[in-house]
Amino acid sequence: MNSELTDPRTGRPRSTAPVSREPEVAAAVAAARTALGAWSALTPKDRARRLDRLATLIEDSAAEYAARERAGTGKPDAETAGEIEQVADLFRFFATAARTRTAPAAGRLVTGHESWVRWEPMGVVGVIVPWNYPLMMAAWRCAPALAAGNTVVVKPAETTPDTLELLTEHASRTLGEGVLQSLPGDRRTGRLLVESPVDMVAFTGSGRAGLDVAARAGTRRISLELGGNAPAVVLPDAPADTYASLAEAATYNAGQSCAAPARVITLTANYEETVTRLTEAMGARLAGRDFGPLNNPDQVARYDSLVASSSAKRQLAADLAVPPGEEHGHWRAALLLADLPHDDPTVTEEVFGPLLTVQHADTVEAALSLANGVPQALAASVWTTDLGTGLDLAARLDAGEAWLNCHLVQTAELPHGGRGPSGHGTDLSTLALQEYQRPKTVTVRLTPGPRES
Repeated sequence: MNSELTDPRTGRPRSTAPVSREPEVAAAVAAARTALGAWSALTPKDRARRLDRLATLIEDSAAEYAARERAGTGKPDAETAGEIEQVADLFRFFATAARTRTAPAAGRLVTGHESWVRWEPMGVVGVIVPWNYPLMMAAWRCAPALAAGNTVVVKPAETTPDTLELLTEHASRTLGEGVLQSLPGDRRTGRLLVESPVDMVAFTGSGRAGLDVAARAGTRRISLELGGNAPAVVLPDAPADTYASLAEAATYNAGQSCAAPARVITLTANYEETVTRLTEAMGARLAGRDFGPLNNPDQVARYDSLVASSSAKRQLAADLAVPPGEEHGHWRAALLLADLPHDDPTVTEEVFGPLLTVQHADTVEAALSLANGVPQALAASVWTTDLGTGLDLAARLDAGEAWLNCHLVQTAELPHGGRGPSGHGTDLSTLALQEYQRPKTVTVRLTPGPRES
């Protein structure tokens, strides 16, 4: 059974991909279980060496990865190049991080006994990743899981299996057979993977799908990153580059990023200036030249429906710069919505497109209330030259990641994760290793026991 893949830039069919069902899922999980013993028995140093070789192979094959990523997502070359570089860096980072372990206090905590804590891998980890960053989201999940000693079966999104197929080929050569496997398919494939005898599930995707994963996973550990609806609080004394920076972040990957700025919130006194300057900044970002298309017809339909349902009195769209021959692709122009109610669907829901809404409040406290007024709590930013005010607001924003005078600035060393409906768990940083490990306390009695007569 195969599914048809389309080119987001043209809307035309480009190839087909297999759709995995019960036999393929069972075989992949069994192979991962078989590989687990040898992989988890390696010392952190030996696993690190193999992960480093995988990172080198990714770098050496960057052109092929870029071609596959572009085929599935339509991303511009500059975006794919930067993301592939980050993927290689992530595997190297976690290879080293797993060698610098921390644990709760060890020693003689009970009289006559010595205790310590072992960090052990969860086992076989089922990973499900979305289509917006097919390779990078897989690396966010797979790199720490592998470094911690787990084996992984990863299911890519139905529309973007290309780069994971190559990654698992390279993993087979560098890590060993069965250590990292790709399981292409549709939503049913993902459900079958969650219901299979994996020891843990790591999922990145929508809130509704995350709830389904949680229900199917039962008592097994799950790690969920379920999307966001990031506010950007822009105060009247914001830096001069605020508007261009927000426009760039909002249109990167056509806005299809869980942490992208979505809701600009400013003060009433600065509202018209903010709308004017954001209109100029968004107008300078052209789909087809500066960013790519939406990924698939379902996302296009959802995006168009949200925009059509908006009560915004001002809808300010940029131009398109679609290359010849790509006129029928999933292109959408950068769009600014202003003069809209606080309960507008484009404010309360994650839009996932090249769109910014602009709201205003009379006071800073009221602006903070608007920022924290939606269920999602993944990322947020504050824009002001008053460092004290900025740090205070960043601390009070309900988000797992907050930026001051920047947005979407991330690195392997810093944790990323959501709160509430945006999920739980940690991607990136050494903290992510604990997502894929479980502690075991070992206590030894030092005093001799009674001897047999």
